[in-house]
Amino acid sequence: MSAYFQKELTEIKKKILTLGALVEKHIQMAAEALYENDADLAGEVIRGDYEIDEMEVKIEEECLKVLALYQPVASDLRFLIGGIKINNELERIGDQAVNIAERVEIIARQKKYNFVFDYSKMVEKAQNMLKMSLDSFVNFDLDLAIKVLTLDDEVDFIKKKAYDKIKEAVNTHTDSAGYFINLLLVSRHLERLADHATNIAEEVIYLIEGEIVRHGLKS
Repeated sequence: MSAYFQKELTEIKKKILTLGALVEKHIQMAAEALYENDADLAGEVIRGDYEIDEMEVKIEEECLKVLALYQPVASDLRFLIGGIKINNELERIGDQAVNIAERVEIIARQKKYNFVFDYSKMVEKAQNMLKMSLDSFVNFDLDLAIKVLTLDDEVDFIKKKAYDKIKEAVNTHTDSAGYFINLLLVSRHLERLADHATNIAEEVIYLIEGEIVRHGLKS
């Protein structure tokens, strides 16, 4: 392939990483809104989601254009296919930031309770998984991508703890189930965020090894 084609691939990679940085920023903003019960900051996350959506569409269009123009094979083809999928996973992670922000907006308007579930560890683990998956993409680091897959169970465990603790709170405050359901949904959105980070890591493994590892399967 020509030097111009390789330049196109480099530019696509840079754009995906730029999108990744924006998504990481939105996740951090949503987390801060959650910690501070800040509806205004949550609103910023929601209103800013269009930027992620627009970038995702442009990157996909660029990948499809390069596929059509150069008809690449082997590792270059895998890169473009994997790039489209990673791009889509990042957009979905942005959606999870919006979902968390929407929960915060609702919670902030409702009666406050002494009950608090500390989501900081769950957020930290999910954010770390996203960072590691992007780093594995940057450096084509197989070991790091595989490590991401092993961390998903830790996030799932915290989600279960949240469910158990919030269930007890609902039984105590039966008149305010809506408040606690929204609080519980935060754990669901964080779990989905971690799932999407895992999907990115799986795509990196595909880029490097040419093996599909979703659902524990190999091609």
